[in-house]
Amino acid sequence: MSALLTSRQAEELHKSLIAYLASADHPNAALALRQELDLPESSFDTATTKKYEGLLEKKWTSVVRLQKKIMDLETRCTSLQHELDNATPTSLAARKNHDPATWLPKAPARHTLQSHRAPITSVAFHPLFSSLASASEDYVDYGGPRGNTLLASCSSDLTIKLWDASDEYKNIRTLPGHDHSVSAVRFIPSGAAGAPLSGNLLASASRDKTIRIWDATTGYCLRTLRGHNEWVRSLSPTPEGRFLLSTSSDQTARLWDLSQPDSKALKQTLAAHDHVIETCAIAPASSYNHLAAMAGQKKPPPASSTAEYLATGGRDKLIKLHTSAGVLIKTLTGHDNWIRGLAFHPGGKYLLSCSDDKTIRCWDLSQEGKCVRTLEVAGHFLSCLRWAPSVVKEGDASAGAVNGNGVNGTEKGKGTGQTEQIRCLLACGSVDLNVRVFSA
Repeated sequence: MSALLTSRQAEELHKSLIAYLASADHPNAALALRQELDLPESSFDTATTKKYEGLLEKKWTSVVRLQKKIMDLETRCTSLQHELDNATPTSLAARKNHDPATWLPKAPARHTLQSHRAPITSVAFHPLFSSLASASEDYVDYGGPRGNTLLASCSSDLTIKLWDASDEYKNIRTLPGHDHSVSAVRFIPSGAAGAPLSGNLLASASRDKTIRIWDATTGYCLRTLRGHNEWVRSLSPTPEGRFLLSTSSDQTARLWDLSQPDSKALKQTLAAHDHVIETCAIAPASSYNHLAAMAGQKKPPPASSTAEYLATGGRDKLIKLHTSAGVLIKTLTGHDNWIRGLAFHPGGKYLLSCSDDKTIRCWDLSQEGKCVRTLEVAGHFLSCLRWAPSVVKEGDASAGAVNGNGVNGTEKGKGTGQTEQIRCLLACGSVDLNVRVFSA
């Protein structure tokens, strides 16, 4: 008897075999097996035969199903292991040793996502989960009240739409009000001074030359900021939500203090470009040391102070770095076409840009803005760029996790015990209809 089976299991197997042979019209074989096993006929009556009839077939088919499931799981496991091993050009060991604070993307992209049928104009990472939203001829951003992440989109239909990410992305609200195409929409993070409902606030930019601030919960337009003379192209809020940077076809960028009334909200106007300003970004506190040195300042601003340094990119093919006082620090040259997207590295050392010249460029702020890497990643214009928000540990994950604009170092939040873990994850969209994702 096989040592793999107990005596009871062996007895049930024997009876199942005899019942199978009997039901399959092999009485001689069933009789021979019963005699070989020394099972008297009285111990294998009609009731016993009925009990064990079909049992062997059921167990056999169950084994086949389990074998198939095991093979599927082994295939999946092999695929995941291959994915881990190829996370970087070296190996899994090298992947574990990379420093998130200095990691830069390398070509080719880790993933190329194909589904759109028109040029991609915007991408946004979910602040908590491994989800990426992309838009064609629209603009998208994740945010909203704490514990209730929403996706906002805007379009040339003059409206903003809110989608519930926790309920199969159902459209829960439409915000009308702009008089022309809505070109950008950004959630304003929690904690804006003088704005207790800031976790619910949403900013939009439009070709009607205005910026509107909305309550995402009620859908009401709370205020309208006027000052630009042409199409407002892009927006970038600070991590705590007090300041908002905007760019326009009027060749200016404007910094707004949302804690002030409308008449005093405009803090600074930047007029360093000679063409339409397509995009902007606000520097995280982790970059203050490098930018202060570039600006010739003896001491960097405190990390608690936001909107100290700003970056803008335009159709003049230039990237310009400014102080919040309006002083031009540096002009970065190298792109051969319009600048479409900017993103500060959460570690603070680099600024990344994408352009219609089909490249992503990495500028080292510790080397006076030197271009240290150029990635030729697409066959057509690159139209948008976004760095994944950092993951907040030991605290409320919604605090400070703002798409592409959080203070994303590994510092602890003051008085909160929170730490922010940088995600080495970058996405860009292109006119070639593809979204490309770069990861460590």
